[in-house]
Amino acid sequence: MTVTKDTNFVWKNWYLSVPIDRGGSSKKATSIYSDKIINDSLSSEEKKYFYKNPDNSYTFYTKFTGFTTSGRAELNAGKYCRTELREYWKGINNTDDNWYMNSGTHEMESTLKVNYCEGKGQTYVAQIHGKKSATLSGSPATVKVQWKKGNIVIEYYVKPVNGIWTSKYDKKILIGKVDNEKFTIKLRVVDGKLEYALICEAKNIDKEYTVLYDYVTNGYNFDNYFKTGNYFKWNSDYKKASEVVLYSVKTAHY
Repeated sequence: MTVTKDTNFVWKNWYLSVPIDRGGSSKKATSIYSDKIINDSLSSEEKKYFYKNPDNSYTFYTKFTGFTTSGRAELNAGKYCRTELREYWKGINNTDDNWYMNSGTHEMESTLKVNYCEGKGQTYVAQIHGKKSATLSGSPATVKVQWKKGNIVIEYYVKPVNGIWTSKYDKKILIGKVDNEKFTIKLRVVDGKLEYALICEAKNIDKEYTVLYDYVTNGYNFDNYFKTGNYFKWNSDYKKASEVVLYSVKTAHY
C-alpha cells in the first residue's frame, strides 16, 4: 500500500461543506475549515451535520435543506445537499490547490460505513472532481462513487462526442455489495489512468486495484481534487436524511 500516513485525518488537506445557509445573497452552503475542526469549535447547528464519535471516527449527517454549494435550490430542482470534504492537496486553503492527471500518481483511500440512507437509498461517498481547464469548458464531476441500496457503483465520465465532459457521457460499473458494513473505497490515478479498489471484510470483498479508464489519452485536461463524505441524492422533501460514518481518509500525491 502506497498510502502510509500514520493518522486517519490530515485536516489541513480538507475543508468541509454542510447544508446550512452561510448568509449573504448567495444562500450557499457553509464551508468549515480545518482550524475549526481541529479546535472543535463548530457551532451547535454545524454539529448536527458533522461530529466526532468516541472511536475518533466522524459522522456526516445530511438532508435536503435547499442550501447547496452552488446556491439556494428548491425541491426537485436538480440540486442536492451534502456534508462532504473537499481536498486541498498541498494544504493551501485555496480552491486552486488542485492536481492534474497527466503526470504522477494521485490516490485516496476512504473508509466509511453508511448507517442509513432514506429516500431512494443513494448517496455519493467519494469523488474525483474536475475544476478548470485551459482548453476545455465546465467543471466535471469526473468520478463518483455511489452507495446505492447497499451496492457500490462507480460512475465515471468518458470522452464526450461534443467535447464537453458531462454526465451525458458517463458509464456505471457495480463493484460490490457492502450493505451497511464498514468498507474502504480506493481511487487512484496513475499517469492519467483511473484505477479503483474495494475492501469490505464483513462481505469478504478484497478487490485489488483495477484499471478503469485512461483519461489523459482521451483528451481530459482538467485540474482535480478528491472528495469524500455524504452527498445525499435526494431533493423531494426536507425530511428524509442520510448518515455516513467516516473512519479515515488518506491521500498521497507523488
